[in-house]
Amino acid sequence: MDQAQELINKFKGKTAHVAVLGLGYVGLPLAVVFAESGFKVTGIDPIESKVRQIKDGKSYILDIPDEKIKKLVESDNLNATTDYSVLSEIDGVSICVPTPLRKTGDPDLSYILAVSDSLKEYVHKGMVIVLESTTYPGTTREMILPKLEEKGLQVGKDFFLAFSPERVDPGRTDWTTTNTPKVLGGITPACLEVSKAWYGSALETVVPVSSAEVAEMAKLLENTFRMINIGMVNEMAIMCDRLGVDVWEVIEAAATKPFGYMKFLPGPGLGGHCIPIDPLYLSWKLKTVNYSARFIELASEINTSMPRYTVSKVQDTLNTHKKALNGSDVLVIGIAYKPNIDDLRESPALDIIHLLEQKGARVSYHDPFIKSFNHDGVKMESVSDLDSAVKAADCVVIVTNHSAYDYQKMLADARLIVDTRNALGLHGQKNDNVVRL
Repeated sequence: MDQAQELINKFKGKTAHVAVLGLGYVGLPLAVVFAESGFKVTGIDPIESKVRQIKDGKSYILDIPDEKIKKLVESDNLNATTDYSVLSEIDGVSICVPTPLRKTGDPDLSYILAVSDSLKEYVHKGMVIVLESTTYPGTTREMILPKLEEKGLQVGKDFFLAFSPERVDPGRTDWTTTNTPKVLGGITPACLEVSKAWYGSALETVVPVSSAEVAEMAKLLENTFRMINIGMVNEMAIMCDRLGVDVWEVIEAAATKPFGYMKFLPGPGLGGHCIPIDPLYLSWKLKTVNYSARFIELASEINTSMPRYTVSKVQDTLNTHKKALNGSDVLVIGIAYKPNIDDLRESPALDIIHLLEQKGARVSYHDPFIKSFNHDGVKMESVSDLDSAVKAADCVVIVTNHSAYDYQKMLADARLIVDTRNALGLHGQKNDNVVRL
């Protein structure tokens, strides 16, 4: 029996031992899904505190309750370690490490490189590796494959390599790791078949494509589509403001069309681990083939300007009420990158806070999910008494519209509000103390 068929049989029989490299917002949920489906799973992460929490049956991710981790650990279906040597006995490996951008806008693939170096020491016959970290087309074949072939093993025969883009949306309960369709592309047809047998044994729907590059590009298309449309509606908000038209009313009117229109909402900037970053991977890659991704560059320019636009709104609002931003008390409401989660990655609130402080404002914040943060030299703790903070602030800025807030009470108590998310829902209503994006 060849290596491919032997692995396929192991996955179908749930006798395979699998590993997830990187136990963050993508890796831990994936490890849990594999463990719940009956596989023995080992999570590998260099951060000892994460490993210790998992071993103690505790979760550090909001979407996964402690009870679930505890149950899987006690049944020996889930374990965690910082030791990569366990890979010598692993049948399947999912790579879920970060792929951020450098400050220069270039892809930071250092995590993938580090994992590839570790993997090449332990890759063996009868192993399948699936990269889930978002990156530019060609990464799996051009960066990971050569490392794994250094020991003389042949891809598609001795070991198997594929790419499957993560589609995690923190905070969602309707679409999860289990039921979100999973795109999967292999380096060879055998790589696709083996990885499909693995993922298909745990996930509801696997969508096979012809190559790793197609799978890599599909992920970038998904997020580029969203990033460009958000950029368009953000510019629409600016244009409506100049024309004295309520952009939120415009959007709701347009959304009544049952075909040919998809509703996107403006905001104070882009956040999260995908939309602000992934399209720029594609833009960077295209520069290497002498092509300028103009839609991406323009949308990125608009979206990255929104925190500054938000601060200008705060400044103008205070000025209208005969107050200077310099010396004013500004309370930022919500700093997670989207509602009802504890994820601060790339949140526009961070830029807004920095810009407000640079202009001399005394800034505080409240977020029920994020008790403190330390970012680029700014350390803050969430205010303990929200009601008092709202009443004391010269201006309240709603950046993230968590559902836990009583916005009507906030409207009654605040002196001034800049509402970047239309959280107050003041369609067509005049209120001199409220300015919307």
